[in-house]
Amino acid sequence: MTRRGAPRSPLLAAYGIAAGALAPLYAAATLPAGRGGARAIPERFGRGAPALPGPRLWLHAASVGEVAAARGVLAACLEAAPDLTALVTVHTATGRDAALRWGEGRAEVRLAPWDVPSAQRRLLRAYAPRAHVFVENELWPARLLACARAGVPVMAAGARVSARSAARWAARAPGAARALLGTIDLLCPQDEASAARFLFLGLPPERLGPVETLKAALPPVPPLPDADRLSLAFPRERTVLGASTHLGEEAMVLDAFAAARRGRPGLRLILAPRHPVRAGDVAALIAERGLRALRRTAGTEDGLDDPGTVYVADTLGELRALYGYAALAFVGGSLTDLGGHTPYEPVAAGCVVAHGPDVANAAEPYAALAAADASVRAPDAAALADAFALVDDAPRLAEMAARARDALAGPPPAVPRLIAERVRALL
Repeated sequence: MTRRGAPRSPLLAAYGIAAGALAPLYAAATLPAGRGGARAIPERFGRGAPALPGPRLWLHAASVGEVAAARGVLAACLEAAPDLTALVTVHTATGRDAALRWGEGRAEVRLAPWDVPSAQRRLLRAYAPRAHVFVENELWPARLLACARAGVPVMAAGARVSARSAARWAARAPGAARALLGTIDLLCPQDEASAARFLFLGLPPERLGPVETLKAALPPVPPLPDADRLSLAFPRERTVLGASTHLGEEAMVLDAFAAARRGRPGLRLILAPRHPVRAGDVAALIAERGLRALRRTAGTEDGLDDPGTVYVADTLGELRALYGYAALAFVGGSLTDLGGHTPYEPVAAGCVVAHGPDVANAAEPYAALAAADASVRAPDAAALADAFALVDDAPRLAEMAARARDALAGPPPAVPRLIAERVRALL
């Protein structure tokens, strides 16, 4: 793997200067608990000594979903190189907690430094990684340029770029995009559309790796601490879920639930907004419909068994486990212009997926589900109410869930093994 110096780009140079000037604002942004809190400020600026000896791999994942996808890459690298240790960085406190739950003794987990050149340089000097691997959509300029200047090879696994993002890069900063992609030694996209966009933006074709999504081989999810109690309150055959919903989608899910529960008084709903900070607004929508909201963070069971209670999962890192309590889940981000969220997690949990019309972020798996008649397209509340009513037909839902698993099943993932081989060769 050839090591190259940092590319020259006036726009990227300006980005670095601006990021350095905004460092005080980044420090303030660290203060919320979800970003680490005041104690994490040194960590967010790349300070601190390694807790484990080298040689090291630097693996980065944004948050909980990316952490789950990255686990297989880390396992493959540690297996291929018995002397290797790892620095795992994440953007969010919940992502850090998810990575810590791996219990991997050869990995140190910490919050990622902000994308400030000095913070990236500081981390690289302290840890001296032999390679940097990131998963999904984590093209941070200061980090990639710092790696290039330090001679640290960069690899991407399950990389994704949306049509909108690609169009913006091409229109506003084509040279910067080409320069940034030039710092990447191996890029393995998660779908063919992303592969084409990366090449269009200037990725050298010889650095394009296999097309593969890491989310097709997710590890088992550990049970929730109150799993037995939730199973009693939410029998799977009578429970539906609104997952990763955004503004405007909760109202449709609630209207669909209200319509579907007419004649089905035992129907239960778990509603998991994408951003838990919106749970108060979601609770108000529930109250407007004459239902009761019970927030998971409230820590109370009062009303948990009442079918008129909508359970608001206002936590992070628990959605994969919650899929196991629902027969059917509406996956959000698909009624907006956000491109929809992944179907792999609900399908892996044996959940039938309902979704809106916008699934551009995961077009290929959704197309596979549609071709197998293993999902439900629900562009409005009436269609979603019909989807929720499928709980009356348990055999049909079971058949759809089985077809969905088959549609998204694939061969054993090759990308983690390929990256592991590259990392081992660098030691």
